[in-house]
Amino acid sequence: MAAKKRATKNAKAWNLRLYIAGDSPRSQTALKNLRKLCDERPEGEFTIEVIDLTKHPELAKADQILAVPTLVRKVP
Repeated sequence: MAAKKRATKNAKAWNLRLYIAGDSPRSQTALKNLRKLCDERPEGEFTIEVIDLTKHPELAKADQILAVPTLVRKVP
């Protein structure tokens, strides 16, 4: 899975990072649940970034990811 973002114009929007491991059932469920939650919110309140650690393992260090799937919320 490639990193995906939802465009936002709000400077105070949350940045949600979902760390996953490939196309596993748990990863698919986590992504489905996150999209469902975000679809209930107004556009522009958040950005979603999906990071596949099987393709980019070096990115786990920045947020100290020990298990996947993991959702990290960053606020401005």
